[in-house]
Amino acid sequence: MATPEQAGAIIAENGRAIVEELAGKIGPRSLANPPSLEGAARFIEERFAELGYAVERQPYEAPGGHTVRNLIVEKTGRGKPDEIILIGAHYDTVPSTPGADDNASGVAGLLELARLLKAYENRRTIRLVAFTCEEPPYFHSRWMGSRVYAREARRRGDDIIAMVSIEMIGFFDASISQTFPVPLMSYFYPSTADFIGVVGNLSSRRLVTAVKEAMRRGGAIGVESITAVSLMPGINFSDHASFWHENYPAVMVTDTAFYRSPHYHGPSDTPETLNYEAFAEVVKGLYQAVVELDEGE
Repeated sequence: MATPEQAGAIIAENGRAIVEELAGKIGPRSLANPPSLEGAARFIEERFAELGYAVERQPYEAPGGHTVRNLIVEKTGRGKPDEIILIGAHYDTVPSTPGADDNASGVAGLLELARLLKAYENRRTIRLVAFTCEEPPYFHSRWMGSRVYAREARRRGDDIIAMVSIEMIGFFDASISQTFPVPLMSYFYPSTADFIGVVGNLSSRRLVTAVKEAMRRGGAIGVESITAVSLMPGINFSDHASFWHENYPAVMVTDTAFYRSPHYHGPSDTPETLNYEAFAEVVKGLYQAVVELDEGE
């Protein structure tokens, strides 16, 4: 069995390879260039399949007549199979960026969780979803991949007890000052850009606390959290907000790149700008969070 240090090194190595494939070889992934978005989807499907998962496609038509798809794998629970823990990350980018942090890092985290969870004997059903069309012009629209998914989940009556959106988990630099949507927050949170954040709305406050505390136990990285009204800037900046619309508890795990990274949504968001050792600690923390959510009452 690998030591924690060896496990972290493997996660870091695998994460780098995934980010380099998505952000390096494929590059910007959007419907401005449909073959690139399709290439990313095929790559993710192949990685899931290599890990031994059966991949379910959720296709739908986006504006312009383009057919896009969410990609879903799951491990059915052995004790409480009707209760679902859902972990998601979007694989598209804005056209101007190769999207190493936003959000190849999130997809890499999702795929590494799929690998780590393969041998885990879960009580509840664990579902992993790669979402499409998170970025503008689809953001917060009915064509957003996670919005399509959450609507259908509610229509089916899925009992999603926890949703975690992995949104940018690779940019950490202690030499950079962390900024915040509200200046007063600087008095309560670290001033350097070297922590991971867990973000939720008031209805998801228990989930925010549970994920934060589990991630602190699982990974050697600082973990901060905020629970606020969804109108606060930054609170609803990812796929978790789609699940709020359907009254599911959901949080975002993020490096808050929109408040720290000079590369955010730009052409310089490239694989070499990420900290893969810190990424590995985030993934270890996420794994711990999934396990504790599964084992909890």
